[in-house]
Amino acid sequence: MEKNPLSTSNYNRNNDLRAYQGPRSRFDELSFAWTVFLQFIKGFRKLHFEGPCVSIFGSARFKEENDYYQQGFTMGAKVAAAGFNVVTGGGPGIMEAASRGAKSVGGHTIGINIELPFEQKPNPYLDIWVDIRYFFVRKVLLFKYSLGFIIMPGGLGTLDELFEAYTLVQCSKIPQFPIVLFGSEYWHNMIEQLKFMEEKHAISPEDHDLYIITDDYDEAMNFLLARIHQYAPKYQTFRKKWWLGEK
Repeated sequence: MEKNPLSTSNYNRNNDLRAYQGPRSRFDELSFAWTVFLQFIKGFRKLHFEGPCVSIFGSARFKEENDYYQQGFTMGAKVAAAGFNVVTGGGPGIMEAASRGAKSVGGHTIGINIELPFEQKPNPYLDIWVDIRYFFVRKVLLFKYSLGFIIMPGGLGTLDELFEAYTLVQCSKIPQFPIVLFGSEYWHNMIEQLKFMEEKHAISPEDHDLYIITDDYDEAMNFLLARIHQYAPKYQTFRKKWWLGEK
């Protein structure tokens, strides 16, 4: 019988599970904090010199013949043609499609790959990537270097990334960077839920101004570029230091 990859028992996975199960010994908690710190440093060193980016989120499950994959390809190409690095979660599906589209027009692609018990390999269209152990570290890196967020059709991980972006913008933890929901049919029910939340006074009417939902690539790019131009601070660039091992 084929072994279920989700049941894989290994040191890292067991440690990851225990990290979320209440207090442990002081040594274990310090070790966990140190591991998280090193993960951040690993990501910062890898991405420090990459320039302004736009993150494209979407499902890992869509294959090349799927329409959503083709939409991801086109969106990746348009973002790269506008002069931005394309950042994705680094895996297959729409992440691969966006990276592939960016490469088709000579763009630069970055992957923030997540380490999972069922191995997710970086897709072959990445110029650089970094493997990250913890989802919350990965999300920080996906948002830290990006000036805009494009949400293609996806599953729970994509929803997590969407609402992370939405919450950060709503709470002014980051500037009002653009949030583009691409695929009006796919996201229709979720938008209805947001309207219901507004009706119940859980969110404000102006919160709907923070995103756009569209099926039109030009409309998506116009919203993206206009918001970036309006809200993005000057992007700082830094020279590499040979004595820090930066090549």
